[in-house]
Amino acid sequence: MQQASSRAASSLSTSSQPVQPAELLHSVFGFASFRANQEQVCRTAISGRDLLLVMPTGAGKSLCYQLPALARGGTALVISPLISLMEDQAAKLAALGLRVARIHSGLARAAARQACVEYLQGALQFLFIAPERLRVPGFPEMLAKRKLALIAIDEAHCISHWGHDFRPDYRMLGQHLPALRGAPDPAPVLAMTATATPTVQADILAQLGMIAPAKFIHGFRRENLAIEVVEIPQPDRAPAIFRLLIKLSHRPAIVYAPSRKQSEQLAAELSRAIPAAAYHAGLDAETRERVQRAFQAGELEVVVATIAFGMGIDKANIRTVIHAGLSATLEGYYQEIGRAGRDGALSRTFLMHSYADQRTHDFFLNRDYPPVESLSHVFEALTGDPQNVDKLRAASNLGEEEFDKALEKLEIHGGARVDFDGSVTRGAPGWKKTYAIQARHRAEQFEKVLRYTVSSECRVAALVRHFGDLEDANRPCGKCDICDPAGAVLRQFRRATALEREIVQSIVDELRPVDYKAAGALQRNLDLVGRLSRSDFDALLDAMARAALIEIEQAEYEKNGEVIPFRKVRLTARGLEVRPATPLPLLIGDGVADEFGGRSDPPMRSKKPKLTRPKLVHEDPKPAKTPAPRPEFRPPTPEEQAFTQSIEAKLRDWRATEAKRLGVPAYMVLHDRALAAVAQTRPASPQQLSQIPGIGPAQAERFGEIILAFCRSPN
Repeated sequence: MQQASSRAASSLSTSSQPVQPAELLHSVFGFASFRANQEQVCRTAISGRDLLLVMPTGAGKSLCYQLPALARGGTALVISPLISLMEDQAAKLAALGLRVARIHSGLARAAARQACVEYLQGALQFLFIAPERLRVPGFPEMLAKRKLALIAIDEAHCISHWGHDFRPDYRMLGQHLPALRGAPDPAPVLAMTATATPTVQADILAQLGMIAPAKFIHGFRRENLAIEVVEIPQPDRAPAIFRLLIKLSHRPAIVYAPSRKQSEQLAAELSRAIPAAAYHAGLDAETRERVQRAFQAGELEVVVATIAFGMGIDKANIRTVIHAGLSATLEGYYQEIGRAGRDGALSRTFLMHSYADQRTHDFFLNRDYPPVESLSHVFEALTGDPQNVDKLRAASNLGEEEFDKALEKLEIHGGARVDFDGSVTRGAPGWKKTYAIQARHRAEQFEKVLRYTVSSECRVAALVRHFGDLEDANRPCGKCDICDPAGAVLRQFRRATALEREIVQSIVDELRPVDYKAAGALQRNLDLVGRLSRSDFDALLDAMARAALIEIEQAEYEKNGEVIPFRKVRLTARGLEVRPATPLPLLIGDGVADEFGGRSDPPMRSKKPKLTRPKLVHEDPKPAKTPAPRPEFRPPTPEEQAFTQSIEAKLRDWRATEAKRLGVPAYMVLHDRALAAVAQTRPASPQQLSQIPGIGPAQAERFGEIILAFCRSPN
C-alpha cells in the first residue's frame, strides 16, 4: 500500500490532468469513500477559496487540507501549535510515501536547516512549522520565496482573543499571511479547529483577514459518548478513578488532572495496578514522546495529563476520558472528551467537580491575569528604545513569574513589543481596556462550565448548542446521566421523598396556567418556609426534567446593562397530566454510587455552598471566604443608619443630575433597588460593586468611580 501511495503521490507533480478528489482519496490515502462533509470541504479548498472548518476531534479535519494540497500541487505550509500533533501527522504522511518535513523547537538545528533547504528546492509536499518560527528573523522571508499550494492553520482557535487556548504568536499570523500567500493568485488559507463558538469563529476570520471565506461548521454531536457529571469531593476522586479504571472494559483511558503535581501523584497511584504514566508540559520532550509512543502501542493503558496541555494523541479505541477537576472552558472540555471513542464504539466520560474546583480556578485566573497595577509598572519602565528583558525583570520589584505574565499580557494587548532577540519596546497606551475585557471574558467562560455542571439539559445537546448548532440542539442523546439516569455508572440517584413529591405537584399546579416561570421565582412562590435549599430545589427540577414533566431552558436577560442568566421552566404535555394521585417515580441525583453498584437513599446532606462568579484579585484583593451574614439581617446602629441615608440622598441627587444631563429617565442611570443596595452594602471595590443586582458592566465602567467615592464618604 505504501509503495502504491508513493507512486500515486509522486505522479501528481508530473500529471497535467486535474486529479479528482475521489481518486486521490483511494490511491493515496487508501479510503473507499469520504466521511460526512469531507468531500465538499476538499473541493472548496481545491478551487482556491479560503475556508474555516470547525469539526470535532476525530471527524477527519486533517484530510481536508492534505488531499487539497496534493491536488493543487507544490508545497503546503501547515502551522500547528502542538509538537506532538505535528509529529503524528508528519509521520502518517511520510508513511504514505509523501515528502514531509517539520521545523519546531524539539528538533536539532541541522534538521531544521535541512528542512529549509528541501523547501527551497521544491522537494517537499508538506512543511509543518510551529507558529513561533515566524518570529525568527528572515524565516518568513525564506518561506515567501516559493509559491505555496495552500496554508493550513491547525488549532485555529488559538488565534482568537476569545479562544480557550489563546497564544500571542498565533495572533500575529495575520500580519505574515499576505506575503506568504503570494500574488496575483494567492494561496488559499484553511483555518481548522475542533472547538470554536460563533464568537471565536468570527474573530478567527477577522484576525486572519480571510478573503470571502467559506464556513463549514459540522458534526458536534457524538452519538457514542455517554457523559456523566458527578459531584465528588477532591479527596475522594482518586479512589473513584481507580475503581473505574480497574475494570478492563474502561481502558484505554485518559485522565485529566488539574495540575502537574496531581497528574504525577495520580499516575503513580494507578500504576500500582494498571500500566499508567503522567504526561504534561513540565516533562522533557524525550519522556513525553516515550509516554505517547507507549500509549499508542498499547503498552500503557492510562495516561494522566494536565488539563492545560494538549496531547495531540490520535488513538481510536480510547474507552474512557475522566476529568479529575473542572476544565476552564466548555471548548476545552469538549475537545478533551472528543478523544474518546473515535472508533465509533460506546465510550464513557466522567466530569468530577465540587465547590473546591472554583477556588482552584480562581487561583489560576488571578495568576494568569495579574493586577492592572503590575502591568502598569512594567509599561512605565518601557521606552521607545529596545531594552533587554532580563535587565528589566531584574530591576523590577515584581516577582519573576508576575513580571513575565505582566509582560506577556502587555504584548498581547499591544502595550509592549517583544522581539525575537529578547529586547522589548513600549507599545500603545490603550491596553487597559482590552485587558479588562479579556479578563472578564475568561471568568465568564468558567461560569459557563459551572452552569453546565448543574444543568438538567441533555449533556450532548447542551454542548451542541454552545457551539452554535441550534438545529441539532433539541435532540437528546439518550446515553448521558440526564437522559438515562438508570444507566449511569458513577453517578448515584435516589427516589423522591414524600415531601419532594408534594412540592412537585405544587410546581405542576403553579406552571399549569402560564407559559413558563423562572426557577428562582418558582421556589420563592412555593417554598415559603424554606423546606428545601436552592440546590435541592434545583435537583428536584432536574429530576422532573428527566421524567419529561417539565422542560428547562437556559436563558438570560439584560437588566441595566448586565446580562443575568436564569432557567425557564415550562410544563410538557406529560406534566399537564400530573394530578395528586399520579405516581411519580422520580430519580434525584445524589452523589456517587457505592462501588458503582446498588443505590440507596442517602443520609441528609448539608447544604452545598453556592457557586459564585470567579473573582479577579485586581478587582477585589480579599481572599474568598465563607459569605458573612448580609447587613440587612443585623439591625443597624443609629450611626450606620444615618450614614446609609446620607449616602442614599447623595446618590439620588447625583442620579437626577446625571439623568438630566444624559436626557434619560433616572432609573436608566441607576435603578432604585440598586441605589438602595449600594447605600446599604457600601461596596469598596469595582468587583464588589459589580456583584450588586442591577449594576451592569457598562454602569460599573461608566459610573463606578463616582459611586464608590460616595460610599467612602457621604460628604
